[in-house]
Amino acid sequence: MSIYDFSFETIDGKEKSLSEFKGKNLLIVNTASKCGFTPQYKDLEALYQKLKNDDFEIIGFPCNQFGEQEPGNSSEIKNFCEINYGVNFTITEKVDVNGPAAHPLFTYLKENTKFEGLDTTTPSGKLLHTFLKEKFPESLLGDSIKWNFTKFLIGKDGQIVKRFESTFEPLDIEPYITAAK
Repeated sequence: MSIYDFSFETIDGKEKSLSEFKGKNLLIVNTASKCGFTPQYKDLEALYQKLKNDDFEIIGFPCNQFGEQEPGNSSEIKNFCEINYGVNFTITEKVDVNGPAAHPLFTYLKENTKFEGLDTTTPSGKLLHTFLKEKFPESLLGDSIKWNFTKFLIGKDGQIVKRFESTFEPLDIEPYITAAK
């Protein structure tokens, strides 16, 4: 099994296969419109605009599993992303990333990457770690997605390069993208 064996439905209801992205670096992100990390859309779009002509794509997967921070329907999500952040990269229909109804792509990503912890040396990492430890301590166990805006970099060969947790800034991923070429 490889990343290219999966497909998804776009926010506009069109079925799309990840095999269409062969030969490109790909950043897969679970997103939400009402999260403290939502402003990352701005830097994700900036990263996309900077590298899209260099065989790079981003796919955002809206998810409502973390604090119900993505309550909208497809039209509301699409409008929010376009109006507030000028998002031009691919956005999918809303999905689950954890649990029995998790999208198969996220099951695959979690099975093939390890959660390496949150960087508690940064203010956002310390805050998220403390929040999860107090409110959802079980979420810190295992390789589940911990919160919105977890990012997975896939190389041009379809292999998972690296997992970046919510607190990892999108623009800081650029060196990993260029190294993955």
